[in-house]
Amino acid sequence: MDHADTHHGDRTGRARPAGGPAAVEARGLGRKYRRGWALRDVSFRLPAGRVCGLVGPNGAGKSTLMGLATGMNRPTAGGLRVFGTAPGSAQAVRRTAFLTQEKPLFKRFTVAETLRLGRELNPRWDQRVAEDIVRAGQVPLEAKIGTLSGGQRTRVAFALAFGKRPDLLILDEPMADLDPLVRHELMATLTAEAAGHGTTVLISSHMLAELENVCDFLLVVADGTLRLAGGVDELRAAHALFADPGDGSHADLAPHTVVESRGDGRPGVLVRLGAPVEYGGRAEPPTLEELLLAYLRSPGAPALITPGARVGDIHDIITHDREKAVTA
Repeated sequence: MDHADTHHGDRTGRARPAGGPAAVEARGLGRKYRRGWALRDVSFRLPAGRVCGLVGPNGAGKSTLMGLATGMNRPTAGGLRVFGTAPGSAQAVRRTAFLTQEKPLFKRFTVAETLRLGRELNPRWDQRVAEDIVRAGQVPLEAKIGTLSGGQRTRVAFALAFGKRPDLLILDEPMADLDPLVRHELMATLTAEAAGHGTTVLISSHMLAELENVCDFLLVVADGTLRLAGGVDELRAAHALFADPGDGSHADLAPHTVVESRGDGRPGVLVRLGAPVEYGGRAEPPTLEELLLAYLRSPGAPALITPGARVGDIHDIITHDREKAVTA
């Protein structure tokens, strides 16, 4: 049984509906390489305007999914749409910005020349936003990219991404090489810009604590399959952490589904709720980190795709009907 709210707040405190138009939608998506399937039978919808964390161990398929969303890779099976269009199409490219961990920039260009290149290549370019992001980190516009620190280069890369004014911003481990202070500053910039302009963000990261502070939607992949998808509040509300009865049978936890029994951290049994529970006493809500780790460590637990993350649900029907009415 899914315990999902129809509304929940984003990281700015604003209420957001569980549905809405899809920024990214995958149906039966799969990608196979010589070594085998990197992704297989992945279906989900990421509603527009959400900040979505993409979580999974190395080799789980995160970068493959991002490559498919940007049109850099083609699917072996199924398909994926970005705002209803094919990834890599002219419309999708205009509306999408992609920032990788490597952050490729021309080292001989100055910061000002780099921003000018962004202005020349992007018709929706916002010079003020790009310069504000650079200046917030006290990065000299006349400095050459090759002379900047890692944090400064990352800030310039963020300026390019946000200056494009994308509707979808895809970030593949963009801050893995930065110190905690710089990561915190750039995460604050990311959330402020995304909230201010309604940008959909898909960010891959191993920093689970940081994701909890900025993301209101999650995609969790492991072994090339989707394990969890949905709003953070929806996913947490669908689970509880019970004190372990100690006999190993878990018989008294019916009708709930056991996801994981854990003895480290906060010991207990993480369950997917099959009926309402009262928190307090034996049952407590799991933290986001506890929830993510439980599903990553328990491949046998059934996947959970919340109603707002499912394809082909009522939100798609309503959107389709509206689009038909506009074009009729």
